[in-house]
Amino acid sequence: MKKSSQALIPSYNDKADSAEKQVSSVSIPVIEERAKVEKHLVESGTVRIEKKVHKEDVVLDIPVEHEEMEVKRVEINQYVQTAPPAMRYEGDTMIISVLKEVTVTEKRLMLVEELRVTKRKVKDTVHEKVTLRKEEVTVNRIKREADGKNSEIL
Repeated sequence: MKKSSQALIPSYNDKADSAEKQVSSVSIPVIEERAKVEKHLVESGTVRIEKKVHKEDVVLDIPVEHEEMEVKRVEINQYVQTAPPAMRYEGDTMIISVLKEVTVTEKRLMLVEELRVTKRKVKDTVHEKVTLRKEEVTVNRIKREADGKNSEIL
């Protein structure tokens, strides 16, 4: 039997007593493809950023503090032998003695009055109109078309 370049598949006769069996082998190349991937940076569009400032008038309640002095005049009109201290304190109250000289056959000091000055804190709320500003930013992407034109995407 002649060998050829064709692959022969074993064939069997129906006859069990046939001793003739032909088998031949051929090598088959196995091919594998591989992909090479490259990336290129391509500008696909631009971005437009807008910033808006919004103004809003609001009324704020602002607590403020100030001090007030209350002056109370207390008449004493008594003669004194020695001058009392010019100023003294009773708690939060400052007492200032007011003296005058009076002529008599003899000179004596007369306590005319005392000024009682008390300091107290007064809290109040004032209403004041102020302007507050707030910023808003908008970003719009601009896509580059295949023909080179830009189209805006909101």
